Amino acid sequence: MKNRTYVAELSEKLGYPTSETIEGLRLLKAFIKLSPLQRSEVIDLVERLVTDPAPAPGGMNGRHDTR
Repeated sequence: MKNRTYVAELSEKLGYPTSETIEGLRLLKAFIKLSPLQRSEVIDLVERLVTDPAPAPGGMNGRHDTR
């Protein structure tokens, strides 16, 4: 969409996306670039997190958060 007039008109009609929407689109774009096996692993991980939302001791990778 290089036509600025068209983009401006579209933004007027639809509004501007939220930062959450933009982040979701970035994640979707990254997900699509994964191999089918990697996609399956990501889906499995998310499904496990949904069924057991309790964080693992020390975080996901076993390291302590230093923030």
